[in-house]
Formats: sequence, C-alpha cells, structure tokens
Amino acid sequence: MSAEALIILLVVGAIAGWGAGQIVKGYGFGLIGNIVVGVIGAFIAGWLLPRLGVHIAVGSPIVSQIISAFIGALILLFILGLVRR
Repeated sequence: MSAEALIILLVVGAIAGWGAGQIVKGYGFGLIGNIVVGVIGAFIAGWLLPRLGVHIAVGSPIVSQIISAFIGALILLFILGLVRR
C-alpha cells in the first residue's frame, strides 16, 4: 500500500467515523477510535452493500467511498451499542 493510499484511507476513515459518531451519540471513541471505526466501517460497507444490491455512485469516487464508509461505520456503531447494553 502506498503512502498516498494510506493517507486517503485514514482521511476517509476519520471523516466517516466522526460523522457516524455524531449521528449515534454516546458511542464516540475519540479521534483514533473514530478513524478505526471509519476504516472498519469501510470494510463492512465494502462487503455488505454489494451483497444487498446497493451501489453508491456520486460524482467523485472519494465521496462515494466516504458515504459507503459512513454507512458501514453507522452499522458498526449500532452493533457496538447493542453489545454494550
């Protein structure tokens, strides 16, 4: 993985994790935790959404990746919220 790809992955993860943390209040994990949630959310969305027949296509590929990672991060935070109870 190149340095550029790693930086893009971290930025997408940070944006998606932060956004999901804002929507699902009370389950934020700080900056590093939100990046991890966003990156894991991107993997979840990359696996789950195509199997459900959902394909996100917006003008820019990076915006599509952020939206997909955001959806995956929301799913992850929802599952973590259920486990914590």
